[in-house]
Amino acid sequence: MNSLKEIKNNIFNKENFYFLIIILLTFSIDRYSKIKIINNFSDTRFYLNDFLNLDLLWNTGIGFGLLSLESSIYYHFLSILIGLVIVLLIFVGIQSNKFEKFFFSMIIGGALGNFYDRIYFNAVPDFIDLHYKNFHWFTFNIADIFITIGIIFYIFNGVLINRSK
Repeated sequence: MNSLKEIKNNIFNKENFYFLIIILLTFSIDRYSKIKIINNFSDTRFYLNDFLNLDLLWNTGIGFGLLSLESSIYYHFLSILIGLVIVLLIFVGIQSNKFEKFFFSMIIGGALGNFYDRIYFNAVPDFIDLHYKNFHWFTFNIADIFITIGIIFYIFNGVLINRSK
């Protein structure tokens, strides 16, 4: 069994410091983008080009508006569940290798950004509207981008590792 000193050294090492920095950087970029959108686009839709709009929507569900619920009991249950998943991801991230730490830090930073909004606003501000003619993808935010990229890289890394063995 590991001693308390070994566990402490495993948690407070150089790799995990970088892990924390990436989480904070990801969280900060997300917060900055949401503050800018909330302060500048709350009543208007901004057309950037034929494929991209900025349009503030408040999401009470999970990523990309899935599981949006009206009942506050379900909302709070879902929020608690998301908080527990974030804690689990932090523990898994601490135990991961260098590459996986990077992926987990992007996922955790984005998840913390959205979780903060769930607690502070009781909804997550989504504002990036990708579309082609009448087809619109789910409206999302910067945190969703970080979460998606982290998951894609994690899966891609897992597939490459499994193939090389």
